Amino acid sequence: MKIVKFQLSLFGINTYIVFDPATNEAAIIDPGMINTEEQTAIRNFITQNNLHLKYIINTHLHIDHVAGNKWAQDTYHVPTMAHIDDFKLGRMLGAQAQAFGLPLAMEWKESEHPLHDGEVINIGRGRLKVLHVPGHSRGSVALYDEEDGFLISGDALFAGSIGRTDLPGGSMPQLLESIRTKLFTLPEDVMVYPGHGAPTTIGREKLTNPFFRD
Repeated sequence: MKIVKFQLSLFGINTYIVFDPATNEAAIIDPGMINTEEQTAIRNFITQNNLHLKYIINTHLHIDHVAGNKWAQDTYHVPTMAHIDDFKLGRMLGAQAQAFGLPLAMEWKESEHPLHDGEVINIGRGRLKVLHVPGHSRGSVALYDEEDGFLISGDALFAGSIGRTDLPGGSMPQLLESIRTKLFTLPEDVMVYPGHGAPTTIGREKLTNPFFRD
């Protein structure tokens, strides 16, 4: 599959579109659009590439990763997917906005498809494997494309860092264990596309990430 990044304004969230060029089936990962300009950029890319949007997938349900969910749902009328352990966070979007001082009126529409560890999401001929990686939030997931060698890590693993664990549902020991057992066991040349910042690789993070130095 192909992957395209859109860096958006709310906390510099990385929203991704993944698509199978053979069938043009696609998914939006972590829609963070909060204004017309950002919505138009997503819509134009989908239209100009003749993509057929199949899913909206959230790696977790913190506000920056779901701010554009309602717009995407209303525009494309496709199922949303998130891990069930984060549904409570989704129901608290208004409180999340208030906690960060954001003047956003957030409306949560329950995800139609609860994700589970090990589940495979088919997008055309492409496959994304769901890896449950709790620690940043209880329901955080990463999405692994084994054939094309990339991982969308959400806010679990970043280039040179890891996700914060001081928000509700966070746990530093749990996050470190999730990364060690679910992500660092992947091939070292797997490209990692995080929820914020630049891409990296599994090998680079195993070697240099300061949170895993003995």
